[in-house]
Formats: sequence, structure tokens, C-alpha cells
Amino acid sequence: MALVGAAVTVHHHGPDEHKSSAMGADRRTRADGGQDTSGRSFDGESPTAHADRPSSGHKRSRSSVTPTPTVTSAAAAAAAATKTAEPEQKCGEGAFEAEAVKTGNTWTSRNGDKVVYEGEDMTGAIVAALASLDPERTTKERVVVRGSGTMPANWRIKMPNHTALDVCGTITATGDGATDTAPIYARAVTDVEIQHLKITGTPMYGIFMRSVENVTLGQVEINGTYIGVRIDNFHDRARPSKNIRMDDIKVTGSGSHAVETYGVDGLTIGKVTARDVGESGLLLNGTTNADVGTVDAVDAGTGTGYAAFRMANRTGRIGDSYEANIHVGKVIARGGGRGIFCVSESGGVVVDEVDIADTGNHAVLLENCYNVTVGAKGGTIAGPGHVRLAARAEFADSRDITLENLTVRDTVVEEIPCADNSVFKDLKRDNTALNVC
Repeated sequence: MALVGAAVTVHHHGPDEHKSSAMGADRRTRADGGQDTSGRSFDGESPTAHADRPSSGHKRSRSSVTPTPTVTSAAAAAAAATKTAEPEQKCGEGAFEAEAVKTGNTWTSRNGDKVVYEGEDMTGAIVAALASLDPERTTKERVVVRGSGTMPANWRIKMPNHTALDVCGTITATGDGATDTAPIYARAVTDVEIQHLKITGTPMYGIFMRSVENVTLGQVEINGTYIGVRIDNFHDRARPSKNIRMDDIKVTGSGSHAVETYGVDGLTIGKVTARDVGESGLLLNGTTNADVGTVDAVDAGTGTGYAAFRMANRTGRIGDSYEANIHVGKVIARGGGRGIFCVSESGGVVVDEVDIADTGNHAVLLENCYNVTVGAKGGTIAGPGHVRLAARAEFADSRDITLENLTVRDTVVEEIPCADNSVFKDLKRDNTALNVC
């Protein structure tokens, strides 16, 4: 047993000849690029909504929209985050071009004085409002939805370019979901904003966007679904999705991840809150130049190798370099699978603070990862989950890992196999063994 409060600094250079796989099988993230012809998509026309836009004489008011995000590096994102936050705009406030309003059981969509939809279908009302916007616009125009309703889980509402959507109500997706569908869906578009949104029910995804740029997700709450939010670049793998901002995302009860990115360059997240999700709270795949405020997960990935915060598939790698470009302010994890998991040649990350306890698998597992710092500003890790530096034979051994300023309690800190240039600095250990090279 180590002395309570003992601090230790350990540097190690050179690989160990013995390698062993880390505890718990790691299921690689699926490259979900499938199409499902059963999914119905509405992007301006539907059987029940016709997109009549206002006459040229209609005077448009300026929309209340968020400026386009322009994150070019994690450092720039972090600097932007230190600025005084503007007061949050309540749902539906401010100017807009079109709206869909529910009165009793009837939805009415208007653009100015022109009624573009009237009926009982929430989806048709939203689509008609979106379709009524100026098709030649080059800046964002805004649609406000006032009311709650249902839509089939295998349908999509496709977001067009230069569009802000503010949903003041709940979308309930019913029936069976389909692979390539989501209530809010976007493909190869730019300048899209979802200001407020609540989704519940059984869709495959809550929000699913692919090969997009300049996207803002504001206040989003999702209950159910398979994956809460996924943004990837699978429409054109040669180009990343760019300049993605998420302010406050709350996901409860998803079968897989709360929030997942794949192939994103330039990501700013305020907070992800995950409760009782099947796999990860926040999963970054192949993502670079990211700044994340807080990941707060309770029971994320229970019984699995997933984690409150997971990095995989060369996240943080720019060219052949792992210079720090991923910044996370704080990771909170209670229960679930792992607390932090870095795997498959990822790295270039600094996690300022951690608060991890009672994980069923590792509290922290850094496996084949490079230039990773955990605890730059402190934190606490409590068992029973171990803290481990590890490696698999198919990738280069981990290197340039720093664990510092941490209180570790009722656990084990271990390095198997030996990594290159590991630093264990100012660790206050309480009933915690230190088994490092």
C-alpha cells in the first residue's frame, strides 16, 4: 500500500519487449455509412406541404441567428470560450422569416402574411416553413416552430443551406427507425443552426449530419434514440466536416453514444451531459482541433469498454504529428464502463480536470496514444477502475503520456507494457499502488 499523500514523478524511456492487451474487449466504432431506402426524406416538398415563398414585395426582418462558427484550432476555440458569454436567447424570441404554429390539433405555417401549410402533420408544417425561405439566400434565414408533435421514426427533415431552426416544443419519433434517418438530418450543406430542440422516441439518430460545414447546435435535449447526435464526413471522406459548434447537449437513454463525431476538423463543445447511454458520452473519431468544455456522464457504457469520454481512430493526429490540438476542460464520470479511453493512434489532447469514480472498467485507459496529458489542472480518480497505460501489437507503443496533479484513491496506476517518455507527476495516492516502468 502506498503512503497516503505520496507524490511521485516517474520518467520512462524505451519500449518493453512484452505487450499485453488492455482489460476488456474494445469494439471499434462502426463506420455507419449505410443507406436505408425505407427512410422518408423531406427537404422542401412533401405530399402535404407545398413550398410557396413570399412575393418579391414581402419585407423580411433580420433573423435572430448565431454568427457562423469559424474555429481553426483548439487554441483559438479556447480563447473564444474565455470571452463573456452572451445571455441565452429564449426559444422563439427574436425575428424570423417563417414559423409553424400548433393551435389545438392544427398546424399552420406562415411566411410573412402568406399561409404555406395548414393541417395536422408536424413534419409537413416544418418542411413547408423551411421550403418557404428564399431559395437564393446566401445568409441564414430562420424558422420557428411553436408546439409539439409526432413524426414517423424512419422519416427525415433535411436541413438546407443557410438555415436556422428553433423548435419550441418536442418532436416525438414513433415506430421503427431506419439506418440513414433522423428527425434532424443534413447532407453536404453549410451554415446550419439548430437553436433549441427536444427529441424523444425511437429514431436511429436524433441529429445526423454528414459532410457539413459551419454548423451550430444550441440547446438540445434528446431522450431515447440509438445515437443522440452524430456528425461525420462520410459523404466525402477526403474532406472533413468543419467548424462545428455544440453549446449544450443532453442525451438520456440512447442505445449507443450520446454524441459522436467522425472526420471533423474544428469542433467547439460547451457541455455534453449523458445519462444511462449504452456506449460513450462523447466519442471523437478522426477529429482534430477541438475544444470541449465539460463531459458529464453517469452510467455511460455500463458493461462495455466504452467511456464517458473516448477518442479513437487517430483523433488528434494532424499529418504525422500529435501536437496538442484537442482540449477538454473537465471529464466527470460516475459508474458506466470507462471514464476516459484513448485508443487507436489518437492523442494530442490535454484534459484539464477529471472527476471519475465507480467505473465498471478502467477509470482511465490510454492505449496506443501519443502526447496525452490528464490532470493539467488537477482532479480526482476513485476506484475500483484502474488507471492504465497500455498498447496493442498492431500500433506503436504509447508515448509522451503525462498524468499529473491527481488524487487517486482505491485503485491502481499501471503501465503495461512500458510506454516511451511517461510522466507521473504530483500524484497523491490513497490506497493506490503505482506499478509503472
